[in-house]
Amino acid sequence: MSISKAYNSWAGSYDEMLNKTRDLEEKVARQTLDGYYKTIVELGCGTGKNTGWLLEKCDSLIALDFSEEMLAKAGEKTNSSKVGFRQQDLTKDWGLPEVSTNLISCSLVLEHIEDLDAIFAKSSKILKKDGFFYISELHPFKQYSGSKARFDTGKGIQELETYVHHITDYTEAAFTNGFKLVQLNEWFDEDDKKNIPRLVSFVFKKTS
Repeated sequence: MSISKAYNSWAGSYDEMLNKTRDLEEKVARQTLDGYYKTIVELGCGTGKNTGWLLEKCDSLIALDFSEEMLAKAGEKTNSSKVGFRQQDLTKDWGLPEVSTNLISCSLVLEHIEDLDAIFAKSSKILKKDGFFYISELHPFKQYSGSKARFDTGKGIQELETYVHHITDYTEAAFTNGFKLVQLNEWFDEDDKKNIPRLVSFVFKKTS
């Protein structure tokens, strides 16, 4: 099943289902992004768990997602004129102006995309110099142990197509495309560092 079809199917129950990864990432974003960014592009906005909060930190926001149904849910949560929602396959051209945004936010998306370099290349094109690229993803340690995005369809568990990305896959793709690493953090359930971290987050800065 394609990512767009899978998330279209998941959209109706996504907000209500228990999801430790989703809920932890919501906290991560709020602890990590503490500035004002003027223009923001949100890659994979889903049902809008971060969109409304990001709107408080900018003058305008473009929210992209593979899934039309997820976008519809996100749109129901805000009627702000500052945001534009658009269905977009992130592996294809985004159709956004070059050097036009101050922050790209990308949460729980890149495990579904095989080619990280292409995402960093597109991000570098639309970011202004000294702009930031925030990424939060399922930690590769979790992926090594078999964790991946999945949901209950009512008729069984649907597992989504995912790709394992190592920490150095992110950093190498970043450096290749004119970014430097500003921040790297690992995030644990209930802040219990005796267990495998659930999430990893990065903040990269465009330097050229």
